[in-house]
Amino acid sequence: MHLLRRFLLLSFAFPVALTAQGRAPVPARPIDWPALEREGLVLLRDYLRVNTTNPPGNELEAARMLRDFLAKQGIDAQILDTTELGAGRANLYARIRGNGRKRAIAVVHHMDVVPATASTWTAPPFSGALRDGFVYGRGALDMKSEGIAQIMAVVALKRGGVPLTRDLVIIANADEELGSTGALTFADRHADLLRDVEFLFTEGGSNSVRDDTLRFRGVGVSEKRTFWQRLTVRGTPSHASRPTKDNPVPRLIAALDRLARYETPLHVLPGVDRYFRDISRDYPGERSQWLQDVSKALENPRAREWILSDVYWNAILRNTISITGLQGSNKTNVIPPEASADVDIRLLPDQDPDSVLATLKAVVADTAVNFTPLITPKPPFRSATNTDFFRAVERASREHDPRAVVTTVMMTGATDRPMYRRLGFEVYGLDPFRTNEVDRQRGVHGNDERISAADFLSGIHFLYDMLRYVQ
Repeated sequence: MHLLRRFLLLSFAFPVALTAQGRAPVPARPIDWPALEREGLVLLRDYLRVNTTNPPGNELEAARMLRDFLAKQGIDAQILDTTELGAGRANLYARIRGNGRKRAIAVVHHMDVVPATASTWTAPPFSGALRDGFVYGRGALDMKSEGIAQIMAVVALKRGGVPLTRDLVIIANADEELGSTGALTFADRHADLLRDVEFLFTEGGSNSVRDDTLRFRGVGVSEKRTFWQRLTVRGTPSHASRPTKDNPVPRLIAALDRLARYETPLHVLPGVDRYFRDISRDYPGERSQWLQDVSKALENPRAREWILSDVYWNAILRNTISITGLQGSNKTNVIPPEASADVDIRLLPDQDPDSVLATLKAVVADTAVNFTPLITPKPPFRSATNTDFFRAVERASREHDPRAVVTTVMMTGATDRPMYRRLGFEVYGLDPFRTNEVDRQRGVHGNDERISAADFLSGIHFLYDMLRYVQ
């Protein structure tokens, strides 16, 4: 049976299977789930057709589309920050009122997407094509699908008249993919709109799917800090047919070689330690034992080699350094006046940038090499797990995916979360979908980005239940 049709048939039973337990609020009136799912799928496809490639962004058109949809649901949404963000750009804000007994929860997504080269896709990247049970389009995973799933979950709560103890806040931001100016502007200019928020979640979760089974649901409680640097050596330009010692290129290469061979210290943060313990059950024998106490395992050469061979595990256990860009002469026969290299440095959340920079300069050991920051590190953040939010995720996950463990993950990339965490409330990353690693790896920022329609629709149900349970 066609994947989407099968899911739609099964979904008639979904509300019954997911009735609340304990004191979780239940709908006051029936929710027409098939109708809501069809609306959600149409809205997602329409959203993917809005080209919000950043640069330039064009998020204002997307914000207007979301505003108009929410208005039809009786939800007043505001388009904000058009002047501050520049032509064609905007943030969006909406709120559903609860009874005020508890502090609010905010759902956040970004409207912009990275560029896509149409000639390398099998479906036009801004078509929202539905083919073989998958919806194709730039943003299908990162992260328009999650934004629509969030909105449809809130709409379901409203249509069902679910009693709310918390206000539900909807935020859509511009410019996550380049400068986070949307989230930064929103947090700076509209902190008053968020003063009653207790929890906020957006992208930054990480799930593991194997053989169509969710192995673990990773809630993002921290992320690494971007600390990009440009290394520059200056010399004396001249004709390359007569080599000189003032050629900056060899000196830069020597510095980069020392940097590339430098092994940053290993450091196990509490959330990372929990992650390894939680996933240890999926590994046999001694490997399971190693992951149960990863700090001790890293003292064992065999265990250390195996653990660090995984690029994600290696990245969450240390600061990382990747040399990514080189610039010297633009002509083969010219010794350039300077040579430079861009270096992608990612810091663990508890690391001090100044101390790290001092260490790297000592490793390079050449005062002729100048370090210039390319980006100011975002504020560090780590969020707690002993919270109503985390417990609501665990409860919803047990009901949707009983075999999956809920654990903590650290994102090695960057999101808008630090912009909000500095306002003082708990901020999380949460992925509501069961997207397999192959689709996620090839699709996020790659060609033929797509999401299974069944995964998308099940994500709406998951978020609906989680938002009920956090009340």
